[in-house]
Amino acid sequence: MIDLEEVINMKKTPSGQPSCNTTGFRILPILLIVFLHCMLFIGNDVRAGTLTPEGKWKTISDKTGKATSIVRIWKEKDKLFGKVEVVIPQEGKDPNPLCHKCTGERKDLPITGMKILWDLTQNEDGWEGGYILDPNDGKTYSCLIHVVDDGNKLEVRGYVGFSLLGRTQYWQRVETP
Repeated sequence: MIDLEEVINMKKTPSGQPSCNTTGFRILPILLIVFLHCMLFIGNDVRAGTLTPEGKWKTISDKTGKATSIVRIWKEKDKLFGKVEVVIPQEGKDPNPLCHKCTGERKDLPITGMKILWDLTQNEDGWEGGYILDPNDGKTYSCLIHVVDDGNKLEVRGYVGFSLLGRTQYWQRVETP
């Protein structure tokens, strides 16, 4: 602690300036460093809270490492949704694939234009509680997403039951909202 009486009675140098040998002036650099570190962490928390998953994302297969589509994610009434805007043609595959393995209303519909992400709600560090459709197997999974890498990547985890039992993909941002 700085002794107020000591600060008031500080020794002066011949030029009339306070002496830097006093306790008060030795602690100021330490306080400045602590303050700057606190501001750095507060700044990161504020910035992380403003990163949004809204926009266009290039999906990257966790199996092949290749780009497979462009998905647009948007927010509607505090929930996130996403649809395939472009299917990136793969060698030897149909450039306009249909979701043959899907069931219900999506059965045999074009993957381009298909809603594959829905009903995610925001939590303290990402989005959860919604679902994602994998058009390759036609299955729907529970979904968690987190914006990472300063907003340039989206960590997308699809799972059944517990989030430990699932797969993670990292999508690359193509365009901000």
